[in-house]
Amino acid sequence: MTRVLRQLGLILCLAFSAAVGHVPSGLAQGQHSPNAPDYVAWEDLATSADEMLANGDASTEDLESMRSQVNGWRQQFVDMQGSNAAAIATVRSQIDSLGPVPESGEEPEDISAQREELKRRLARLEAPVKLAELARSRAEGLVSAIDRVISNRQTEALLRLGPSPVNPLHWPEAVKTLYRTVETLRAETATNWQSAFRRERFQGSLPGVFVLCLIGIFLISRGRIWTTRLYARVLGSTPTAGRRLSAFAISLGDWLLPYLGTIALVAAAALTGLLGSKGLLVIGSIPSAIFIFLLARWLALRVFPRDDLQMSLLNLETAERYAGRLYGAMLGLVIGGFAYVQDLANGFGWSEEARNVLIFPIMVVASLLLWRLARLLMQHNRATADEVETELGFRSKLVRILARVLWALAILAPVLAAIGYVAAAEAMMLPALLSLMMIAALLLLQRILTEVYIMLRGNSQNAEESLFPVLLGFVFVLASVPIFALIWGARPAQLHEAWLQFTQGVSFGGITISPTGFLTLAAVFTIGYLLTRLVQGTLKNSILPKTKLDMGGRNAIVSGVGYIGIFLASLIAITSAGIDLSSLAIVAGALSVGIGFGLQNIVSNFVSGIILLIERPISEGDWIEVGGQHGYVRSISVRSTRIETFDRTDVIVPNADFVSGTVTNYTRGNTVGRVIVPVGVAYGTDTRRVERILREVAEAHPMVLMQPPPTVLFQSFGASSLDFEIRAILRDVNWVASVKSDMNHEIARRFAEEGIEIPFPQQDIWFRTPTSTPQERPVEAEGQTSRAPAGLTEGDVDGDGGGDGR
Repeated sequence: MTRVLRQLGLILCLAFSAAVGHVPSGLAQGQHSPNAPDYVAWEDLATSADEMLANGDASTEDLESMRSQVNGWRQQFVDMQGSNAAAIATVRSQIDSLGPVPESGEEPEDISAQREELKRRLARLEAPVKLAELARSRAEGLVSAIDRVISNRQTEALLRLGPSPVNPLHWPEAVKTLYRTVETLRAETATNWQSAFRRERFQGSLPGVFVLCLIGIFLISRGRIWTTRLYARVLGSTPTAGRRLSAFAISLGDWLLPYLGTIALVAAAALTGLLGSKGLLVIGSIPSAIFIFLLARWLALRVFPRDDLQMSLLNLETAERYAGRLYGAMLGLVIGGFAYVQDLANGFGWSEEARNVLIFPIMVVASLLLWRLARLLMQHNRATADEVETELGFRSKLVRILARVLWALAILAPVLAAIGYVAAAEAMMLPALLSLMMIAALLLLQRILTEVYIMLRGNSQNAEESLFPVLLGFVFVLASVPIFALIWGARPAQLHEAWLQFTQGVSFGGITISPTGFLTLAAVFTIGYLLTRLVQGTLKNSILPKTKLDMGGRNAIVSGVGYIGIFLASLIAITSAGIDLSSLAIVAGALSVGIGFGLQNIVSNFVSGIILLIERPISEGDWIEVGGQHGYVRSISVRSTRIETFDRTDVIVPNADFVSGTVTNYTRGNTVGRVIVPVGVAYGTDTRRVERILREVAEAHPMVLMQPPPTVLFQSFGASSLDFEIRAILRDVNWVASVKSDMNHEIARRFAEEGIEIPFPQQDIWFRTPTSTPQERPVEAEGQTSRAPAGLTEGDVDGDGGGDGR
């Protein structure tokens, strides 16, 4: 039956190839090109996979092995789908160049023959691609089916109700299991000792065993002491970022040296030759358990340091940090105990009852430690809230959530295990403990990155909130996601499948965005952006200063090069990433009307900004007036222009106001401008003498140009004075206010020396008191009438222009 199915599949493949116009040579042997997959071998494997899934009696290990083989074939088919891509694109381009077939169906014979030949060639090129696509589709179906079977088995194992560890009927079986394990080890050792060959081997290995034991004991007993002393000496009393990093590197010996000592002792026990297979299993599982314990203790010492000089991660008192170190080390011992008991249970074939009973006490201890650790986390939150006296921040909220999760886990896991769901309890407890170690490692890594940043920048102010260490920490958190997934039971095959789907990207609107394409887009755009900035800097600092262009023209060229460079960088990056912009043409056309109405002001300002950069009616540094605002142009962007007023405030003016409104540019082209200084003198003064003095004052000022020379105009006969004006051209109109002030000071001094009076307005007011009205009489004053109290006598009052007649 299997052979029949395989031949039937091969016949279908051949029929498909014949249907598209060509049967590749060598396909009957399963090989139609040097790099083509062997479809006959693939058909055999796919048939075996179908039978394995149909029977349902294959082990999980066999299913994983089959999945790995199918996945390898699938990768070959995926690679095959990309073959002939260039040739297919060329033929399709040739067909498109011929144009569509006329509606009448009649076209020249040579063009029709060429079109048919190109279609046949395209069919031959696409045949292996479509064949690989069909095979890939079947491979993906098999992979999904195998994953589904394995996931169902894992779910059933977790939800299976097993023997309860609190049932006293199962306790004798656990005691017997332990006794049999110890007896097996004793029997193996006794048997090996009775062997003359084993005794001779033991006697010959005694020097090596002695040396290894001595090294192991020495490293375990003295390794931590050496590390602690050296750590304290390097850290010093006033630690810096460099000292902290050096001390951190030294602290690795706190768990590395005892671990090496443990390996030495295990190697010494194995070197004796007195241990059998079970004995080697017992001592072979010790290093991994000790490694976990030492690592957890080291992490606890970093998270809960002994003093404030070390890198503290939590806000706790000395006693609380001591408790944290104790709980962390005990949790490491619990995790190591979990792993060690599981290895013994699998190696010695313990019964489920015995295994559950022996695992349960470790789980209870782990729950108590989690409860205590959650209390410490909540204490950190309370201490942080008391210090800042504000609402808890994001990190503190995460710590509070973690503490509550640990409380829930500390209660739920032992209860489930006591009921009989030991597998589910282990699936919750052990990953949670390992996740705590991972979280501690990530926090410590974030702290190390901060210290590196401080050492490089030499500034510890706000270092923890700086962008660089935060971004690096975020990258490491993302990189740790697969590790967390493995801890919580994800299979490596599932992670590989997720990675394949991730690398294939997401398709929308005919465009596929993949991580590779995104990275290509980001890298090409970054390179283009940096090159643009490099060209701008070269133009601004090296090339343009050597030309005769003014500052405004230089800035316009530099800005234009920046816009063009960024546009080209974006276009090249999009093209390099393989994004076809034509796929967005329909969507862009449908949205163009709405975008036009919604963004018309932005587009108007953008176009106006381009016009300003090209025509340059204003430039950076010009003194302008627009919309009643006076100030200097500081920057011109594509949307708006920034003006700095004389009171040092920035005014952001949309570019459309410069194109459609009235703008006064006082310094366009040059800074030459005119100043007008009005002066009034008393009636009776010699006007020619005044004119001469004012001209001398104007000509004496260093900012006034002599070509054309300043002029003095006798403007008018004012109400209280003879009005003159100084009109002079300044070499820099930006100093007009200072020049006017200097001239006024000089005029006041010269007039005082010459005895010329600068008048102020005066007014005579006459009050008349007729006797016709006893209470109120009209008051006439210079053509004005008001009401005055009766009995006011006639008189006159001299006052200034603001006289009130009092």
